[in-house]
Amino acid sequence: MEQLKAKIRTIPDFPKPGILYRDITPLVQDPIALRVAVHQLIHPFIGEPLTAVVGMEARGFIFGSLVAWELGLGFVPLRKPGKLPFDVHSVSYDLEYGAQSLEVHVDALGSEDRVLVVDDVLATGGTAAASCALIEKLGARIAGCAFVVELDGLRGRDKLACYPLHSLLHY
Repeated sequence: MEQLKAKIRTIPDFPKPGILYRDITPLVQDPIALRVAVHQLIHPFIGEPLTAVVGMEARGFIFGSLVAWELGLGFVPLRKPGKLPFDVHSVSYDLEYGAQSLEVHVDALGSEDRVLVVDDVLATGGTAAASCALIEKLGARIAGCAFVVELDGLRGRDKLACYPLHSLLHY
């Protein structure tokens, strides 16, 4: 994991003063580190009866798509409002530095689905909890949540206590 941690760049005061932003860009630029990260993300979920992987806009698309590919599953994008062309369900939530909404096509998942939720960073847990609520609104079940980075001091894990949770790196 130290190989991966060395690829995470810390940027102070972004997107606002007082925030230490964990930039995954150097990690995704390195093909070896990216492959290691994806394999480590899926490790606890290999053998689980999963039917889909869900990722949140935008960086969750990077890891979610690659995880879906490795697991041989389809990928379901959760998008910001106004980006999906079909009927959608929506959920709003708070971030550590603002508010946001996510949408998903109404037919993206159903009661037969068991999904893995994948994102780059778990901070306050608002995005992940909202994503899980949106998935469950479609009738699907959450098999687990996987993150490249977890910011332990923001206690996002607490909002996801009812789901299996896996994070590669802790800050």
